[in-house]
Amino acid sequence: MDLTIYDDQHLVADKHLELAHKLFEYGAQKINLPTDTEASITFCTAEEIHKINLEYRQTDRPTDVISFALEDGDDDGINTLELEQEFGVPRNIGDLFICPEVVKNHAQEYGHSFEREFGYTVVHGLLHLSGYDHIQEAEAQEMFALQKEILNEFGLKR
Repeated sequence: MDLTIYDDQHLVADKHLELAHKLFEYGAQKINLPTDTEASITFCTAEEIHKINLEYRQTDRPTDVISFALEDGDDDGINTLELEQEFGVPRNIGDLFICPEVVKNHAQEYGHSFEREFGYTVVHGLLHLSGYDHIQEAEAQEMFALQKEILNEFGLKR
């Protein structure tokens, strides 16, 4: 897994940057993503993620994670998988934006450790980038079961 992590404002401790990387890689292996798959995580402030949430989701509040999946079908008929296969470039599944401040608030609200909620957010985003969703009930059950399995096996149980 070729994961690039951006934390230009130093919003996350080094141990949590390492946790994000290891957990993302573990989850990618669990769902059988090719080892040369590319993705990124950008850590941002509540103000920044609020702007992104408003602009792209028309939701006027900060959130914990926003995913921009490159394979979600919104590319005007461009099939990125075919392009990647034809030209031999690694698969890029997209970008996550995570707000540590909102993650911390959720951890307190739900009675979890920061690490557990942080891990939940990373895995949730990875699954969205990989095509999983929770709009339909059957899809939600599959996604949340896989999310729980990954977190539990990694050692981030509730």
